[in-house]
Amino acid sequence: MILLPLLSLPLAIAQAASAETPTPPPAGNAAPVDARARECLQIASNDPVSGITTASTWLGEGAILGVTHAQECLGHAYVRLLRWEAAEEAFLAAREAESANPGRRARLAAMAGNAAMAGNRHVEALSALDMARGDAAAAGDGELAAGIALDRAHTLVALGRPDEAAAALTEAREAQPQNAEAWLLSATLARRMERLSEAQAMIESAAALIPTDPRVGLEAGVIAALAGHEEAARKSWQSVVEIDRDPASVQQAQAYLAQLGGAGAEGR
Repeated sequence: MILLPLLSLPLAIAQAASAETPTPPPAGNAAPVDARARECLQIASNDPVSGITTASTWLGEGAILGVTHAQECLGHAYVRLLRWEAAEEAFLAAREAESANPGRRARLAAMAGNAAMAGNRHVEALSALDMARGDAAAAGDGELAAGIALDRAHTLVALGRPDEAAAALTEAREAQPQNAEAWLLSATLARRMERLSEAQAMIESAAALIPTDPRVGLEAGVIAALAGHEEAARKSWQSVVEIDRDPASVQQAQAYLAQLGGAGAEGR
């Protein structure tokens, strides 16, 4: 049976670990605490060990104002060092210190959840993401809610709870109907659960939103092949080869075509 990997490392952590500069507080006429937060994040990005020292010094001053920023800075520094559990704890402490802004609380809890997920602490990840889910609902931010729902789906899949993961993906689609990632992951999960008619409908929605994304072509081909539609599968995989946007995707498509046998299997 042809199968694709379902879900990879949570995107937020993959980006945080490789990004040169974390997203700072807004610039402009910022208060001194925001300016200090930007400086701390810059240090944490360029030199995470110094970032830990900088954030810890800030926290050691005992001032109530700025605790959220200092803990967030500390979390980013730990992410850069791949110290996932320490990052999780710092982001949760940042959320706890933030009492006024539910959207920010949601983002901080989501970062904690992603850190826990990256460290294979799936139960802890779900706990943090459940907090983020509640905060996002309080904030009334559909895009944020959709992103958190996707993170929860990743975590629930890792915990072996596919039905709950499917429900989380439904939440993501309802919160942000134009979120192509939600449709793509929904299609993949439905296919893994052998719900091929659902998977087909969902991959069609993903294709309408991101028609040239090679992941869509790969998944559409797998769904078609499992449903016994060999020619449709061939066309989907061949389209990935012809678009030729991502070498790894092209290689995967060629491998699938080779299993079927036919034009395109040997590359271009």
